[in-house]
Amino acid sequence: MNVTKDGSKDRQLHNEGYLQRVSAEQKEYAEAFAHQRIAENNHTITNFQTDNLMEKILHRDNLNEAYRKVKSNKGAGGIDGMRVDELLPYLKENREQLIQKIKDGKYKPNPVRRVEIPKEERGKVRKLGIPTVVDRVIQQAITQVLNPIFEEQFSDNSFGFRPKRGAHDALKQCQKNVNDGYVYVVDMDLEKFFDTVCQSKLIEILSRTIKDGRVISLIHKYLNAGVVRNGLFERTEVGVPQGGPLSPLLSNIMLNELDKELMSRGHRFVRYADDCMIFCRSRKSAYRTLEKIVPFIEGRLFLKVNKDKTEVAHISKVKYLGYSFYRNNGKCKLRVHPKSIEKMKNRLREITSRSNGWGNEYRAKKLAQFIKGWVNYFALSDMKQLLKETDEWLRRKIRAVYWKQWKRIKTRYKMIKKYNVPEWKVHELANCRKGIWRSAIMLNSVLTNKEIASLGYISMTGYYLKVCEN
Repeated sequence: MNVTKDGSKDRQLHNEGYLQRVSAEQKEYAEAFAHQRIAENNHTITNFQTDNLMEKILHRDNLNEAYRKVKSNKGAGGIDGMRVDELLPYLKENREQLIQKIKDGKYKPNPVRRVEIPKEERGKVRKLGIPTVVDRVIQQAITQVLNPIFEEQFSDNSFGFRPKRGAHDALKQCQKNVNDGYVYVVDMDLEKFFDTVCQSKLIEILSRTIKDGRVISLIHKYLNAGVVRNGLFERTEVGVPQGGPLSPLLSNIMLNELDKELMSRGHRFVRYADDCMIFCRSRKSAYRTLEKIVPFIEGRLFLKVNKDKTEVAHISKVKYLGYSFYRNNGKCKLRVHPKSIEKMKNRLREITSRSNGWGNEYRAKKLAQFIKGWVNYFALSDMKQLLKETDEWLRRKIRAVYWKQWKRIKTRYKMIKKYNVPEWKVHELANCRKGIWRSAIMLNSVLTNKEIASLGYISMTGYYLKVCEN
């Protein structure tokens, strides 16, 4: 078994001279960035002791909590092949050596394993970087210490990857802005945000608050660790690897600069990760806002605005976090966006496919998991009619699954007879020569809604009525 070993023959994945460069970084960061780098503003936070953070990060209690968090999240292994269930024995054996290397600045993070996840847009992918489980523990330990420090600086209009905040809070804030008359929005799209973050800018922002140069150096090493794609090493001189525990916090730290700029200009906005909407009272002011904020994003934060997807629109024309907006009696309401509906139905088609080889119990379990997760997420929307129609369609697909399983006339006769159906009806259904989809309608009298529920299939409408907030 291959496991994480920092001293393994200079790790051929790294270029020569890496150790010398790390040593130089250590000295540079230890000076705590006395001179200004990129930004003109140099806001610092003084409410926390930030010059001995490494000791807090490597404290036994913090590391133990980080391990428990990584273990509970499970997840795939990194390039070394170590799995989460193999992590504890490794840490018990190498804990002291690992901690000492980090303290001495000699620890070298492993490159992340590149995984590409298809996006909704055809042909586009989301690039994830999966760290090794050991690096996940270290990143989690860093995140646990830095989170409360930077939470003090973050805007109340930021909702992504933050404790006790989520998509529903962001959507409710959108509703409040619309109800206050801000019905035009700048729907901002940052092009490949995680892949294009300027690392030197990010480090400069971090250094305003973090005065422990060892922590800055360790974070920079994670940014520069590189990726392994199809067995080949690639350098990462820009971007934040998306997939590790540290990347959500770093993204919020970077985009907090945008939040501060918007607040200083008096704008109303809502940001969830890199999805940002700026609210204006008129279309003209929205265009003016867009024209003025783009130079800041591209010239000061060194991020790229996607001109094709960034638009000015009435609130009724935008999609945000899977929802769309409409106004009823002067109040802003939410509904599920058509693209989200289509995505939901595609997933239901996969689960109820008659050729996926799943057993009925497993299919019912997977269906229940998906329905609960989907309905919980879209619980803010008005969708009773949508769910009623979807339930009817879904039950027909379930009946089609069972009809296909009852292939032979003899089997159909035997199964249908169990449901106390008159003999003539049993004979008629068993000898039906219609296609599967048409025959599924005829099964309504056998596999009734109540019977389907008894088989473990839950109703989207029924679950929605339990959790809806409308």
